[in-house]
Amino acid sequence: MCNNYEQHVAWKAYCKMMQDLEWGIPTRQSDLDLPQADDVRIRDVAPVIRAAGNGVELAPMRWSFPPPRPGGKLVFNYRSEGRSFKDSRRCLIPASAFFEFTGSKSPKTKHRFTLAGELFLCIAGLWREAAAGEPPNFTMLTTEPGPDIAPYHDRQVVILKPADWPAWIHLSRPETELLRPLPAGSLQVQTIR
Repeated sequence: MCNNYEQHVAWKAYCKMMQDLEWGIPTRQSDLDLPQADDVRIRDVAPVIRAAGNGVELAPMRWSFPPPRPGGKLVFNYRSEGRSFKDSRRCLIPASAFFEFTGSKSPKTKHRFTLAGELFLCIAGLWREAAAGEPPNFTMLTTEPGPDIAPYHDRQVVILKPADWPAWIHLSRPETELLRPLPAGSLQVQTIR
């Protein structure tokens, strides 16, 4: 399951995509709101796209919800099947790639996945406010693996095509149409090590 991703989304590519989606770019934001990272890991703070008025904004958030009960585990991936997210705070996690690992012994084999034909991808997520003075938290939604992921893992994060980004943020289409694996050939994979 995805517990590591890459954030090398170029500000220029982000601005172009937001303009193509007719969301525009908040004038108070800049490339400083989209910091680069080779490896974003659980508990790291990273940029997340969330609704803001009639558009969207980038907001720094910590990856993982706190444990739901004392002694529990952090919630960094959240199963989407059979759930309604109508009353949830939905977000998009921009990434240039995400990673899956195979093998039973360390070091495991690392596989890098990108969205074919796109400069970057967005993962469907949820966000929550945190304690005072702390950044909000986010988690990634997961689904059954599509044909591109199945050889590597038995679950996958929900990758949304750019045309579906507004539908997820505003939930203007049913979750079952959005929160599902992409068809074969949608993701490109490169084995790194």
